[in-house]
Amino acid sequence: MKASDLRDLNLHELEDKEKELTEELFKLKIRHSLNQLDNPIEIRHKRRHLARVKTLVSETRSKQA
Repeated sequence: MKASDLRDLNLHELEDKEKELTEELFKLKIRHSLNQLDNPIEIRHKRRHLARVKTLVSETRSKQA
């Protein structure tokens, strides 16, 4: 999902997405440590996607304040 698509979401949806991505990233790291992850680049993609969502959450909160 691109940042432009994420901008259409409200704060509650962004926070839900953040929790979901954090959980997925944790699971990927566990699988990577057990050598069960086929493509370790997935971790990088999830981490960057999570950073996009966190940035948008921060922007949305600052606009509401």
